[in-house]
Amino acid sequence: MEISALTRSVVKRNHAIIAPDGYINSNVPGWTNCTVNVIINEQMGARLAQTLITLRAGGQLRGRTEAAQIFFYVVAGQVQVTVDGQDRTLTEGQYVYVPIEQDYLFQQPTDGTQVLTFHKTYEPLAGHAVPGVVFGERDIAKAPVYMNDEALRIQELLPNELGFDMAVNIFTYSTGGHLPMVETHIMEHGLLYLQGQAIYMLDQQWYPVKKGDSIWMAPYCQQWATAMGQEDSVYIYYKNVNRFPTVV
Repeated sequence: MEISALTRSVVKRNHAIIAPDGYINSNVPGWTNCTVNVIINEQMGARLAQTLITLRAGGQLRGRTEAAQIFFYVVAGQVQVTVDGQDRTLTEGQYVYVPIEQDYLFQQPTDGTQVLTFHKTYEPLAGHAVPGVVFGERDIAKAPVYMNDEALRIQELLPNELGFDMAVNIFTYSTGGHLPMVETHIMEHGLLYLQGQAIYMLDQQWYPVKKGDSIWMAPYCQQWATAMGQEDSVYIYYKNVNRFPTVV
């Protein structure tokens, strides 16, 4: 008999591990015939939102960005997307960034299509235009080596331009790959494991993680990770970038 009181999920003041075994579904206006799981949001102290949507046949995501931009990434399946007059079919590993004040429509999904989202309130920067719509896809050939370690590769999914105040990257750890230091920094993270297993250290606490798990890291949460198992460990993650570090 499985004990229902056991979980790998942990929620702390400065970080969280969210495993799928604890998901409770949410309803989002305009997102229909789908299951929505809110993984990260401001109720836990974050300054971003992260959701995972599972679409059934006939499901739709219809809406308009207002103050917050949204990054959509197809984790599995296929869906038709219309943004800013552009129509695309997105499949696993493809994505679209929707800037503020834009209508979007996701429709005609294959049953079970999963879409990950990152949401962030946009902070305008004088002298720089608000970014436009960005389509793209995961491509290991576009993932350069990180810090001279062949076991680590990072693909940047959004342009590295000052108009953007958020970045979304895919980090691939080959077998034996690990971060070269314990990172301690101002940037906040939300992430989803796409493949493999790992050990993550957050604020001197150690967690086993695997495909399907999500992690929230607040600013200055100490972090270190190493791949575990016999396949690459891969996650997609958000961070805030390109803005002055204080409002004082």
